[in-house]
Amino acid sequence: MTEDLPPPASGPPRERADAARNRLRVLEAAARLFAEHGADAVTVDAVARAAGVGKGTVFRRFGDKSGLVAALLDERERKLQRAVLSGAPPLGPGAPAPERAVAFLDAYATYLADHLELVRLSETASPGARYRIGAYRFWHRHLAFLCADTADPDHLAHLLLAAVDADLNTALRAEGYDWSRIRAGVRELARRALGGG
Repeated sequence: MTEDLPPPASGPPRERADAARNRLRVLEAAARLFAEHGADAVTVDAVARAAGVGKGTVFRRFGDKSGLVAALLDERERKLQRAVLSGAPPLGPGAPAPERAVAFLDAYATYLADHLELVRLSETASPGARYRIGAYRFWHRHLAFLCADTADPDHLAHLLLAAVDADLNTALRAEGYDWSRIRAGVRELARRALGGG
């Protein structure tokens, strides 16, 4: 049986050179401002000013701040998707399904630790936003494939992904959980759920 995953997120569509330059300036400005002030404190107006473009340019290209965040996360997510599809085992093909599931959830928790505020903003932009993100559907299909030997692979995949929900992990961090504890818990959950101990 082969894994039938949706294609990884593709790059941005072809664009004019000036539009590409503006897009890059906006993304660089947003990344810098988010890192300096936190995503919640930064407005689209501030990003436009820092990028030297009009606010309308940002809104036309990205829609709103959550669209801007999604564009910033896109390349980082595609890197993880490539590792899942063709990287070295156990994250990539070649390892037993339970090991791959544990490796994926551990890699995702690391990604989450590096980008928690941005991922949280993208997942909570509107009710149910997390489940409409293309990357979520990719992660879910991947885990459901790896959980194929369980009673309900589809449901179990959702439950495992719930452990790496950005909103949940933001709350855990506020309660004093460090990332090593979170990652250890996620690995243990996956091992137990997939019969690995």
